[in-house]
Amino acid sequence: MRIRPIVLITATATAAAIATAGGMATAATGTSTPAPAAHAKPSGAPTATATASGSGSSVTPGPVTAAPATPAAFAVGSTATAPIEAGAVAGILASCLGAEASQYHAVIAVRTPVASSETDGVVVAVDSAGRYVQCESKGDKGSSLSVPATFINDRLWGAGHLIEYFDSFSASAGAGQVLSLGAGHYTPDVAKITVSYGDDPTQYPALMAGGAFVHTAALTTATDTNAFPPAPYVHAYNADGQEIYNQKTQPNVKNTHP
Repeated sequence: MRIRPIVLITATATAAAIATAGGMATAATGTSTPAPAAHAKPSGAPTATATASGSGSSVTPGPVTAAPATPAAFAVGSTATAPIEAGAVAGILASCLGAEASQYHAVIAVRTPVASSETDGVVVAVDSAGRYVQCESKGDKGSSLSVPATFINDRLWGAGHLIEYFDSFSASAGAGQVLSLGAGHYTPDVAKITVSYGDDPTQYPALMAGGAFVHTAALTTATDTNAFPPAPYVHAYNADGQEIYNQKTQPNVKNTHP
């Protein structure tokens, strides 16, 4: 099962704290950030339609609809990531971008807390003009959900144009496990990004570096089903600690950035 919302899980476990080195974000385990009580589900939260059980998936185009109800059986098992070594990063970008790879340098390159059959990490890179790419990895090979892979700028901006969403999806990681992964760009107004999952108000820090962010989690469930995992919701805070964007209550996005 591979479910791909256009933008991008219940949470009770530890979170990933951010550490940066050499301009690339890495992560270590930390603690989650409490948040106010959850609001009602948004009327415009993006969603996707999964195919029958297996490795395939489909994305439903057209107007965004309300997110499906959060299955109570799901929980966040881990948000811990590990840095991808430099040699593997080069190979991931080369196989993902081809001849354009030399124009980009990675700002976030991490292995996900659990692997699916197609994905075990993500590399977000940027060129000298500030154009971003998001390449998923499997070993030292890379691929992109976007066609072309560089077509992820100025597509979907959060309310107030503070958060731009790149590609996001959920994929089966074996019996009782689901990989959730998403990325995006943030403006200088944003000092911190967190993610909550479904109806649980607990917030987990996103990885942030070079104007990009990545959120990923290993979801666990007591039963191996094809039920939708809980949707992730992005929260943005300014330097004073004030929440300036909440995807759960401000789900609307624009197709282009003015």
